[in-house]
Amino acid sequence: MCRNIKTLFNFEPPATELEIRDASLQFVRKLSGFTVPSKANEAAFDAAVQKVAAAARELIGTLVTSAEPRNRDVEAAKAKARSRARFGSHEAA
Repeated sequence: MCRNIKTLFNFEPPATELEIRDASLQFVRKLSGFTVPSKANEAAFDAAVQKVAAAARELIGTLVTSAEPRNRDVEAAKAKARSRARFGSHEAA
């Protein structure tokens, strides 16, 4: 799966339309192998992004959980800490 596609369910505030569209775009890019489709494939590519976004929106809207919503800032800080631990700091010593 694409590393750039982030979990969108159970966050406070909820996922935005832009986040859903961006994840859908990444997914279609991965499946198609195109970063930017040719003019001949542009309509099919754009339609696929719209359909995937609609399916993602429906999925996120119908999932249920008893877990507390996660905080985006806390999760981002955890991801940065994992990255530092894995790759080290790029700051000058």
